[in-house]
Amino acid sequence: MVDTLWLALGGLMFYWLVVTVAQQRGWLPDQVRAQGPITTLHTQYGKVLLDRLSRPKRFWRAWGNFGVGISLVVMVGVFLTMISAGIQAVVSPQPSPVNDPQNVLVIPGVNEFLPLSVAPEIIFGLLVGLVVHEGGHGLFCRVGDIDIESMGLALLAIIPMGAFVEPEEKSRLEADRGTQTRMFAAGVTNNFALSILVFVLLFGPVVGSIAVAPGVPVGDVVPGSPAASADIDRGDRVTAVNGQPIANGSDLNRTLTEIEDQQVTVTVEDGEGGEATKQVSRELFLTRTVPGVVDENTTANESDSPPHIRTVGGESVSTRAEFYGTLEANPVTTVTTDDGSFELIAGAYVAEINNDSSLAGDTPEDAEVIVTDIDGDRIVTDTDLRQSLSNTSPGQSVTVTAYVNGTERQYNTTLTDGPDDHGYLGVNVQRGTGGIVVDDFGVFDYPAQQFLTVLGGDSSFSLQGFISRSLSVLILPLAGALGLAPYNFAGFVAPFTNFYTVTGPLGFLGGGVFALANLLFWTGWININLGFFNCVPAYPLDGGHILRTSTEAIVSRLPVENGRVVTRTVTTFIGLSMGVGLVLMVFGPRLFS
Repeated sequence: MVDTLWLALGGLMFYWLVVTVAQQRGWLPDQVRAQGPITTLHTQYGKVLLDRLSRPKRFWRAWGNFGVGISLVVMVGVFLTMISAGIQAVVSPQPSPVNDPQNVLVIPGVNEFLPLSVAPEIIFGLLVGLVVHEGGHGLFCRVGDIDIESMGLALLAIIPMGAFVEPEEKSRLEADRGTQTRMFAAGVTNNFALSILVFVLLFGPVVGSIAVAPGVPVGDVVPGSPAASADIDRGDRVTAVNGQPIANGSDLNRTLTEIEDQQVTVTVEDGEGGEATKQVSRELFLTRTVPGVVDENTTANESDSPPHIRTVGGESVSTRAEFYGTLEANPVTTVTTDDGSFELIAGAYVAEINNDSSLAGDTPEDAEVIVTDIDGDRIVTDTDLRQSLSNTSPGQSVTVTAYVNGTERQYNTTLTDGPDDHGYLGVNVQRGTGGIVVDDFGVFDYPAQQFLTVLGGDSSFSLQGFISRSLSVLILPLAGALGLAPYNFAGFVAPFTNFYTVTGPLGFLGGGVFALANLLFWTGWININLGFFNCVPAYPLDGGHILRTSTEAIVSRLPVENGRVVTRTVTTFIGLSMGVGLVLMVFGPRLFS
């Protein structure tokens, strides 16, 4: 990603040099102006159309007043969010890809959340957003009888980054504050209105025509795993194991755990509609460990092959069934891997003991706790713990056997009310056994159903749901980085389109439904972000102009002298605060960590 960023900056500097030479020699037409790497294209076309559209002025003034209200609410929210993020970056700096400087740039391929594969959709959404934004400014100039000097498009090199309407300055200053405020708010209002329109289409008939295909969607394959050795690839779908249909990831996990055979026959469908049968020779390996359980915290997300498990308690094991069967009789045993051996306490590893748990008072703070038995039920994994508790009820007394910092202890405890109807022990446990997770296959599920559900798949329409899904679109491209999902969502793009099928009202479009969904998704995403960005209360953004006119209106009603100085002080303070907040939000986590 750094190489791509430097390549983009190099291209930008070269463009700047070429345009500067062309401008000095008079090669650029009068309609083209350049200032550094920014090029603006000016035109007089469109003024007649704006005059015609502005004729129902009463309607447009009402729409403008509504837009001003929306803009003020968003401005306050943006200001508080930016200041809060800046403070958080200083108080608790946590560098992440989300606040990486290169990810502030909305450039596909440079911003790691905006892949090049969706660059056409992003550029289309940006162009449409800029047209409706600046068109709103131009329309409300004419509604308020403000003359327009010129209109046009602003480019960063050859990339559209803004459109503009240049009001005639003297005419704008002669207009009253209400007219100016409605004009500045019109662009933001139009961006939000366009987002609502495209989301109605996306969440309705488009997503309603998409369903999740049966099988396990393979998001990634662990390097050196049995699945990788069997040529199972990212974008494949595992649909059957030993002839038994597989519906989803949980189904695959349960089936492989129950099958004791080392070799299994797996049916796979690729992105081109082909079906293949592959023989997978299973071999156990570590996928995740809690720090301190083994010598190094090794995960299957690393590029190198993870350590394979050779023996448990001196016995050779190749499958999960053999692994857990051996641990059933041996709560404490030795596990041998390619990287050496370690002692494993096989039980449900407690990540957190809640304050309301009866175990809290009898357990040292920050102790390592592993539950191995509840009323005679052998607990090997987190699943065993939940299964054992499912047969209990609140208020029931149970005997819990656990290892606390390596020493076996027994607790006589009373179960409490929990999130479910059965008894609750008051602990949160790690996945797997004893702080480790093992696998004998080697694929990571892509959350196809989770993403489709967020976008409204298989759900009825409601206003609250629509607002929730609209806001969710903002973070879906960052879902993986924020820890909300295993992957970021870039849209319905290859190879992930293999995880979905087209049906419903738009089924006749076939794969065109995915292209339409991507276009709507990124158009809505871009326009929401344009709206929020332009609501930043800092000059020269629309929010800065709205802040100035609104502050002038308030100050003019106050018994103060020299109101212009007061207005300038307020707007300058807020603008500088926003600037400092933005700098701290982007660079603070790396400066103060």
